[in-house]
Order: sequence, then C-alpha cells, then structure tokens
Amino acid sequence: MSNTEYPIHKSEDEWKAELSPEAYRVLRRGGTEFPHSGAYNLHFENGTYCCAACKTPLFESTHKFRSGCGWPSFDKAIDGTIEYLKDTSHGMIRTEIRCANCGGHLGHVFDDGPTETGTRYCVNSASLDFE
Repeated sequence: MSNTEYPIHKSEDEWKAELSPEAYRVLRRGGTEFPHSGAYNLHFENGTYCCAACKTPLFESTHKFRSGCGWPSFDKAIDGTIEYLKDTSHGMIRTEIRCANCGGHLGHVFDDGPTETGTRYCVNSASLDFE
C-alpha cells in the first residue's frame, strides 16, 4: 500500500476480519483475480459499483462497457473517488487505481477505451460491491 493517509484507516487484522480472503488479497495486497472469473465481469444491471472494503461509490453502471478483457470495465469514475498511482511492476508502466477513501487496490486504468472518453478502468470484481 502507499504511504498515503486515507480517511478510513484500519489495521491489517481488521481488514482480514472484514473481507473475504479473495477481497483481502486484491484490495489490501494488490492482487489480481483471474480474467473472466469475477462476479461483475458480465454484470450489466443498473446501479452503482462501490468499494467492497469501505462502500464508497466508485462507478455508475451507465459507464460500464463490454471490453472483452476479462474484468469489469468502465469509461469514467465518480469524481474524487479514485487515487491514481504509477505502477512499474511486471516490467511495464501502468497507472494503478485505488479507492481514495480507504486505499483499496481496484485495478488499473488505460487510455485504450472504445468510448468517447478513451479511458478503460479495468477493475477486479473482488474489489467491488453493487447497489
């Protein structure tokens, strides 16, 4: 996790007690779920996608699209809810996205989206809840 102080701060033991093992691995350890395995990959109901750790609204369903990449994809986040960090892991340069409220790892954002925004937020289902 980054050195940023987030509005919601809990110990790792508290996060482990509150989150499923998979959500903990993704949100608190920066893991990635297997492609095409997440509950929200092909989920297209109307509503809001929230951080699974702190319940902060992150994405509206109107901004979700079928990317074919294997993870839920959005072309726009709710303003002020996402933190953007440079990620140089795995021999490439990417932009990691985290919940700005609790610091939970969500996935990455790319500039190859097919909509007018040109943006593709590639998000782990394990980091999301849906309302």
